[in-house]
Amino acid sequence: MKSVRWGIVGPGRIAHQFAQDITKVDNASLVAVAARQGERARNFAETYRVTTAHEGYEALFSDTDVDAVYVATPHSYHLVHCESAMRLGKAVLCEKPLVLTPDECRHLIAVAAETGSYLVEGMWTWFLPAIQQALAWFRQGRIGELRHVKSDFGYPLAYSEDLREYDAHVGGGAVLEMGVYPVAIARLFVGRGPEQIQVVGRRAPNGVEDDVSILFDYGDCMATLGTSFRCKLPNWTYIIGTRGYIAIPDFWRSNRCELYELDTRIDTFDDGRTTIGFDYEIKSVSSDILAGRKQSGVISLATSLAIQEDMKAIRDVIPSS
Repeated sequence: MKSVRWGIVGPGRIAHQFAQDITKVDNASLVAVAARQGERARNFAETYRVTTAHEGYEALFSDTDVDAVYVATPHSYHLVHCESAMRLGKAVLCEKPLVLTPDECRHLIAVAAETGSYLVEGMWTWFLPAIQQALAWFRQGRIGELRHVKSDFGYPLAYSEDLREYDAHVGGGAVLEMGVYPVAIARLFVGRGPEQIQVVGRRAPNGVEDDVSILFDYGDCMATLGTSFRCKLPNWTYIIGTRGYIAIPDFWRSNRCELYELDTRIDTFDDGRTTIGFDYEIKSVSSDILAGRKQSGVISLATSLAIQEDMKAIRDVIPSS
């Protein structure tokens, strides 16, 4: 097998981005898609010239022409869809957040171990060249000792109980939907969980958190994070040390980063890509599968569990009203 044959579960917005970028990857192809409604799957398949459209997810999990599954359904379905796919012999790339709770994450990790399956959370940001370059600068000591991480991610969403992002029954709320990005980037650069947490949050009329500011205290450094459905946040990340800092514009989809000493920019990086950016994740994960690896070297299952624990700690202390 020189190319991984992928199937998509849940042809929503993010699945369209995946389908566009997989055509730019030389070790993967999209061969199947599944939706609850057959017509939706067929329309998606026609748009992207996908060979097979399944009505119902189990049909895709059982498809012998599919090697790996990209799970792009709402958060609350990730657990059952990932487990079903692994138990039927598929490698799994699941959109972030991997699941809703640390306990669910532990369960999936156990299923992956039991079945010998490949499982990875779709933290596509971590695979981007600009993030990898920023991480390299940081590890080379070019900003000195870490003191601050500042990161936020938010876009305004008009409140509606019918909107998936606000629906608590399918894992709605700003922390899981958008906050996962800054929480994960703090974990990437700091490399451990906080010693103390302070949170200020606001809730929508149905009780779902929709505007949150977070302070993680690690003892020797701190992270100031934010996420919101109420407003557009800057969506930048700053990694700040004793000698300088790294600025990453639109970090969640970033194509560039900049290195500073005080006010002087001393280095820059731009990946010059023409894709959305999912191709880096797809290529890396497909390489893992072809090599017989069971986890990603970019984001391990232990890291996904740690991110789940960080998000639970945040949600647990958001005021109820």
